[in-house]
Amino acid sequence: MYDFTYHRPETLADAEKMFADADDGQYIAGGQTMVPVMKQRLAMPSDIIDLERISDLKGISRDGNVLSIGAMTTHAEVAGSGDVAKAIPALARLADDIGDPAVRNRGTLGGSIANNDPAADYPAALVGLGATIHTTSREIPADDFFTGLFETALEEGEVIVKVSIPVPDKAGYVKFPQPASRFALVGVFVAQIGDSVRVAATGAGPCVFRVEAMEKALEKDFSASALKGISVPGEGLNNDIHASADYRASLISTLARRAVAAAE
Repeated sequence: MYDFTYHRPETLADAEKMFADADDGQYIAGGQTMVPVMKQRLAMPSDIIDLERISDLKGISRDGNVLSIGAMTTHAEVAGSGDVAKAIPALARLADDIGDPAVRNRGTLGGSIANNDPAADYPAALVGLGATIHTTSREIPADDFFTGLFETALEEGEVIVKVSIPVPDKAGYVKFPQPASRFALVGVFVAQIGDSVRVAATGAGPCVFRVEAMEKALEKDFSASALKGISVPGEGLNNDIHASADYRASLISTLARRAVAAAE
């Protein structure tokens, strides 16, 4: 690592001041991405501002049909939350299948979505559920938040505070994990909220995306059989040593049917 100054603020206001005063500051959440990147000397921030002690960024609550999860809530906390399990069982299971116990106990919801790894699980859930990302300056619909490969709508110095998620009537998530990393080679999240259905795929492309043809079919008939014959073109999908673009396209169709069948 390069030399840096480490800060552990206890309030969001202090964190923002430290960032503003730094020559090249960087916020850190669970550190599951930032620490390895720094160890490889691929980043050299002057200051690291650790958000772990800021209690306002943690916690899970439900108000009516909206579930709120603080940005610094860990994957393990999401997976073990009774509120999450009752409101959106698919989200609890998704969190419980991220990485391994060490990753789940350090990694955070906010850190994951701010990084926007193309194979991360949470982006599929937030887009699939029509969630809203709340930051220190605004509210961003999930559809507009994830903009590209490791890119989001966040501006310089903007901090994710929490995520608010509508409680669906039914939701399901199925992924085909890469055996070593447990990231999604492909993952599909399906949610039914009233007359609306959302289908979001992760791992398949440079960024999470919705599959509109599947959504329209499921709005008419929310069943796995409704997706028969609907395919996703491989053009533009990820093509690497783990899987070809065409294989990923085929997985989207298969996993979408399984996600609908598993939805509850």
